[in-house]
Amino acid sequence: MPLKAFVLEDNASIRDSLVEALYELAGIETAATASNERNAVAWLSDPAHAWDVAIIDLVLEPRGGSGFGVLRSLKARKPSQKMVVLTGTASVDVRRQCEKLGADGVFDKSMETDALIDWCIALARDTRGPGE
Repeated sequence: MPLKAFVLEDNASIRDSLVEALYELAGIETAATASNERNAVAWLSDPAHAWDVAIIDLVLEPRGGSGFGVLRSLKARKPSQKMVVLTGTASVDVRRQCEKLGADGVFDKSMETDALIDWCIALARDTRGPGE
């Protein structure tokens, strides 16, 4: 069964490219997307929605909240549910703050998008088991 992703990204072209790459390269289906903190927290917190990995942008549309609020809201998620940050503001301090809030990884949009995809491929392989 393919892993299910949730993508929080306010830039539609980045969001669409990421959704496509997750499916094409990692075999991960995107269950839902959002462009603001409120909608992301509502969807991710709803027990009726199944997800395995949430990819979270920190800087969102004006008045759209922030990815930090999503990380804070989901600290009590299931251990199998992973949260990673993909942001253009991945300084050492931002990385440290994200990890403190429970992020399983932090990736810089400008330099580490391939590393994020590799991380997702490894997650899918580890979850499915070898050879699946």
